[in-house]
Amino acid sequence: MTVFLRGLCRLAFAFLLISLLGPFTHPVSAAAIDDQFRAWLQNDLWPEAKAKGISKKTFDAAFDGVKPNLKLPDLVMPGEKPTKPRKQEQAEFGSPGAYFAEKTIGAVVTGGRARAAANAKTLAAIEKRFGVPGSILLAIWGRETGFGAAKMPYDAFEVLGTKAFLSARKDFFRTELLAALEIVERGLEPVGAMKSSWAGALGQPQFMPTSFLKHAVDFDGDGRVDIWNSVPDVLGSIANYLDHYGWVKGRGWGFEVTVPATVSCSLEGPDQGKKIADWAAMGIKRVGGKPFPPAELKAEGFLLMPAGRSGPAFVVTPNFYVIKQYNNSDLYGLFISHAADRIAYGDSNFAGKWGDVGGLLRSDVAALQRALEAKGYDVGSADGLPGFKTRRSIGKWQAKNGRPATCFPDADLVSAVK
Repeated sequence: MTVFLRGLCRLAFAFLLISLLGPFTHPVSAAAIDDQFRAWLQNDLWPEAKAKGISKKTFDAAFDGVKPNLKLPDLVMPGEKPTKPRKQEQAEFGSPGAYFAEKTIGAVVTGGRARAAANAKTLAAIEKRFGVPGSILLAIWGRETGFGAAKMPYDAFEVLGTKAFLSARKDFFRTELLAALEIVERGLEPVGAMKSSWAGALGQPQFMPTSFLKHAVDFDGDGRVDIWNSVPDVLGSIANYLDHYGWVKGRGWGFEVTVPATVSCSLEGPDQGKKIADWAAMGIKRVGGKPFPPAELKAEGFLLMPAGRSGPAFVVTPNFYVIKQYNNSDLYGLFISHAADRIAYGDSNFAGKWGDVGGLLRSDVAALQRALEAKGYDVGSADGLPGFKTRRSIGKWQAKNGRPATCFPDADLVSAVK
């Protein structure tokens, strides 16, 4: 089906809904939403699925008895407009100190060590093939699903169908829903095995369906890709994912460092790399007095200060940003990296301490970002999440206005930057 014809179909479907239900100025009942959903499946989604090679048998089996799950988060009901969250609900973008609570990271480390011994041969074979250390794979596995202990209670087609129909990111979830149908159509998994998280992520590695199709592998050689039950398939699939995104064999993820006051925190970011020898020449040193490995000095590294001047600092390698492909959060990438080090080399906390930061409302951070954008600073996106572009823009504004550069949002800045 051409893009033009698909557009006509969607336009016709929109008029059909309006004619049936009228403009949505009041909350719509669950029954009415169910009816809309069934109409959407048949009149909107099915033509595109059919064009992509999905059989009617697969389509009907996937949605047999499925209704929109209105208890899922981040939905936009008919007649409502999307709203940006006021509070910071994502732990990966909240308080760094809370994210690295010893209870949480300790469970991943302890579980990772036990499974490193139990799966030593498998991990060695995976590293030989993909180049990714077993400790990194174990840390991701532990963080994502507690080494498979976390249950996948949702029907993937219920979750993805609901979100493709009702979420603020309809196009994203529509793509994932069509990929889930392809998984079943190709005989990779039966409908009944498609269990997911509340976000539609599949199995122990928490792959979205498009990632399953691209990166899931049959590492145990039984002829089936099973990321729900096969540990070799789980670990091999995570490694294949990281390899695809450019894992550099033989390099680690980075080093904790001290950054002298003469080095601006606004120099952080993956687009401001320098040879590690150049960072060292600026006065940046590894914590504990250790030198940088000679092989690393000529390689590129990047300054990372996830809490600005109010927390530990790091020089990271490109592999750190490969880990972030799994979850685009500096804290997530650092959690995986730190847990992997502890699994491989023993317990050792960061030398730097996390300050009491990250407690602002997401709406306040977004207001600060918009104010900085109005002054010509690049914050990435005014989404209320203090990523590296926001942090370094704060540092630049502070330095320009005669303030000590902290490179992290706080209540005073929200008032001052107007």
